Amino acid sequence: MKWSESAWESIQPVYNKILQQPFISELMNGTLDRQKFEFYIQQDALYLAEFTKVLSIVASKLDKSEHISAFLYFAKNTIFVEQVLHESFFKEYSVNALAEASPACLFYTSYLHRQSANAPVEVALAAILPCFWIYREVGDYILKNQTNKENNPYQKWINTYGGVEYSADVDRAIAICNELAENCTEKQRQVMTETFVMCSKFEWMFWDSAWRLEKWSI
Repeated sequence: MKWSESAWESIQPVYNKILQQPFISELMNGTLDRQKFEFYIQQDALYLAEFTKVLSIVASKLDKSEHISAFLYFAKNTIFVEQVLHESFFKEYSVNALAEASPACLFYTSYLHRQSANAPVEVALAAILPCFWIYREVGDYILKNQTNKENNPYQKWINTYGGVEYSADVDRAIAICNELAENCTEKQRQVMTETFVMCSKFEWMFWDSAWRLEKWSI
């Protein structure tokens, strides 16, 4: 069994909870409260600004030129493709790009930065992977199960993560993780899996944060 297969099995309880998230179900049927989507887009822009830095740091730690190129491409794609999507929503919705990061957003990005700076490169890759993989699966799940593609106000976001081009990037990221995992010890692969599970939980927290319009308590 490839590392990615066992890692995905490990997060099934978390992934199922994500699909049950009211934010996801209401996004899918187009009834999500506008304020909650605005909160999400605002926090996602802050998250992606940090995620791009993490991708670049991890790229600098990889050995194979094709792996380096792939992660530099992912970083560039995050900047130019996803920011275009956000900018279009910023014009349509009341979103402040300079807003403060929510506790969930700051917790997640801080963890990613710590892994990229201090952890072995294979562990840093495992930390990055849930953002790629879970978004694709959620996007595909929504596209498969929604019945309102013609009038869903959030369809543009849904199509971004449920498309063929994005799926190819996810497959590439998974393949690189598997390639590095093959040269790891069982203990090292276990640390990769534990990190993968942790960041999958952060994905749930991020959507839950938007659903609750999370604020700092102090």
